[in-house]
Amino acid sequence: MTLPSDPMDRRRWLECAASLGAAALGCGSRSVAADDGAPEPTGDGNRAADGSCLGVPDETAGPFPGNGSNGPNALALTDIVRRDIRSSVGGASATAGGVALTLALRLMDSACAPRPGLAVYVWHCDREARYSMYSAGAENENYLRGVQVADADGAVTFTTVFPACYSGRWPHIHFEIYDSAEAAASGSPPLKVSQLALPESACRDVFATAGYEASVSNLSRISLATDGVFRDGAALELAGISGDVGAGLVARLDVAVPV
Repeated sequence: MTLPSDPMDRRRWLECAASLGAAALGCGSRSVAADDGAPEPTGDGNRAADGSCLGVPDETAGPFPGNGSNGPNALALTDIVRRDIRSSVGGASATAGGVALTLALRLMDSACAPRPGLAVYVWHCDREARYSMYSAGAENENYLRGVQVADADGAVTFTTVFPACYSGRWPHIHFEIYDSAEAAASGSPPLKVSQLALPESACRDVFATAGYEASVSNLSRISLATDGVFRDGAALELAGISGDVGAGLVARLDVAVPV
């Protein structure tokens, strides 16, 4: 499969029900609006012309990683390995509100074979554009942060909420990939640090719901082409999307991590 020049000009994600389960992930009712009639990104556009899988670009971890490199360390929390990251752990108690989002990543090598056993740490801002452990009002919380270990198919799945759009950044989710959960907890350097971009159609649908009002104006002032992280090309980082705002959305991305 040849990678299209336009990341938005790709077939819809048709593998969801087969690989992840329609009942669990809501693949059957896709109601996010199309962008100017263009198909949604699939999240699997990382194949080169020769069939190999292209590595996801390295990106900045940003100022709020919560991995011990800039203040607090969520990776040291006992309960940080978890699928549902909406609530805080370790004595903190807040739960992040917002439109439900299932984040499904599939880790592969350059030959597109699964990479089981790798650990993925994800984090993102809440509906109010706050990062737990850092932002005022959320500095004592650790929600929207968590670690999952890839299964035999190289898959990890997180239950979370759709992040806000804040001034100067396209809506995104941060992730780091480690050799193992033990490597993440011990402070070993990650194999990969990158970010996932969320499709514009889904952002517009979500931001039309209560609680995301500030994101509407922020989104109008930013694009993938002007975002400081994604402006050099987001084809390998743009998630596919399915589901609906009412029942919950699913964001899917294949992540190649060369050995």
